Amino acid sequence: MVTKTAVDTRERILEAAAALLVAEGRDGLSTRAVSAAAGVQPPALYRLFGDKDGLLDAVAAYGFDEYLASKRALGSTGDAVEDLRRGWDLHVEFGLARPEFYVLMYGDARPGRTSPAAREAETMLRSIVEGVAAAGRLRVSVERAARLVHATGMGVVLTLIATPEEERDPELSATARETVLSRILTGTEEPAGSGLPEHAIALRAGLDGAAVLTEAERVLLAEWLDRIADA
Repeated sequence: MVTKTAVDTRERILEAAAALLVAEGRDGLSTRAVSAAAGVQPPALYRLFGDKDGLLDAVAAYGFDEYLASKRALGSTGDAVEDLRRGWDLHVEFGLARPEFYVLMYGDARPGRTSPAAREAETMLRSIVEGVAAAGRLRVSVERAARLVHATGMGVVLTLIATPEEERDPELSATARETVLSRILTGTEEPAGSGLPEHAIALRAGLDGAAVLTEAERVLLAEWLDRIADA
């Protein structure tokens, strides 16, 4: 059972670590510095977060909470494509407003390791993309669309963070966003064809609710539909 004292101590440590991150960057987040700033002994930090990576993940999530609150407050416009645009813009805004936290989330990519905050962001993105698929607006699979949006958006933010503010291209984000959307959406420079991939994607989006199929049949059909979508 987690006691109120432990919760309060954890919050105090995260507040101290967040302040150090903003003031000194990631290099300022030594366990010694964080413990001193929070007024706790180093063993308390290890007991609550496990190790340095655990602390860094928690600090990233702490900064990301503000982003999540903003994203939830957006709600839905009723237009899945517009929701995707707004989600992109909010992602970029968060990265530029809280660059230290953003770099903690995305700037230390290693095979098999993604920060919990980054995983939550990717889950939210996938949910929006699934809404676009359900509306019949995707021309590639949900998986490919989500990866394209995520990779491009992350690259834009990290590029802008690394560029002095006075040298940033104010149109970079919007240009990259619309370029990606033109690749993944129907109705934007529509390619010639029968529309079969779009139908496959829309069907794939609703497949989980197909109770008439067994689990094995759903898995097999999903594989076929993804193959058609990305052909």
